[in-house]
Amino acid sequence: KAVIGTILQYPNVEDAWQASNGLRVSINETRNRQREQAITVADLIDHYTTTELVCAVADGGKSHATKTVYREFLARWVKPTWGSLNIRAVRTIAVEHWLRQLMRVDGSPLAPSTKAKIRNVVSVLFNHAIRHEWLEQGRNPILLVRQSAKRQKIPEWLEPDELRALLSQLDRCFRVMVFLDAATGLRRSELLALKWGDVDFDSLQIKVQRSIYMNVVGNCKTEASRKPVPMDPILASELWAWKHDSPYEKPNDWIFASPHTRGRSPYWPDIILSKVIRPAAVRAGIQKHIGWHTFRHSFSTMLMANGENIKVVQELMRHANCRCTLEIYSQARIQA
Repeated sequence: KAVIGTILQYPNVEDAWQASNGLRVSINETRNRQREQAITVADLIDHYTTTELVCAVADGGKSHATKTVYREFLARWVKPTWGSLNIRAVRTIAVEHWLRQLMRVDGSPLAPSTKAKIRNVVSVLFNHAIRHEWLEQGRNPILLVRQSAKRQKIPEWLEPDELRALLSQLDRCFRVMVFLDAATGLRRSELLALKWGDVDFDSLQIKVQRSIYMNVVGNCKTEASRKPVPMDPILASELWAWKHDSPYEKPNDWIFASPHTRGRSPYWPDIILSKVIRPAAVRAGIQKHIGWHTFRHSFSTMLMANGENIKVVQELMRHANCRCTLEIYSQARIQA
């Protein structure tokens, strides 16, 4: 006997049966190694979800953001099409054709980068089967699936004049938030996870120690992401002034604490973007489509425009290697 979950988690029998599939596959693990045993893709998904997507980051598990994306991709795209099929019956070309036909809700094709991410998740799924010896080594049909991740358009970035115009349209807290993001290139999950104790005003450094996604605090994206970020004296001055004006200024308080939660959590990034930053961009006469990554792209583009060495840009962007910096962020430099 084993507890699968609560009635709130699985309100009907069908949901409970699906949740038990991962456990059932584990119980039959030895038998499933026999080639004549049929294991469906749905069974594999359930087993992967209940064994790999529950591990804590400290135990080698994935971040909360990655777990959320994996669950969504598996439930929305993979399971409905491939769930009933035996894992040995999945073919490379069939997966390629399927990826080409994937559409958004509005009927438009999915972006190549999204299709590539879906392919990668499916590949991880089949590697899971190989690891548990339900498939032979080298039997991952996704390894040869061709799916480009090439961007359809060059990412937007802001000129210094545009950035100044945007900052002039923002209230104090959000002006400091955007200025900090554009002057450091922090990811949004890192930006909103900052606490006052992470800022070293004496050495002009910011320690990036955590990230936050859907109000769940976790580790940073990569080991390279944990490197301290240098801080310009002007930025440090702005932060220092905001610290003294903010009602939440203790070392363990969020730098951008939300007053709606009385400082218990930071602002919600999507709401800030749609309700504050984009309307401010319109008022500033900026016609570009702004997202949180726009500020990260702007930071890297300004560095390259100033003639900084690619290794310096990589370190400041906290990429694991130069390849990511060159392949993704050098496009903006060409446009410049």
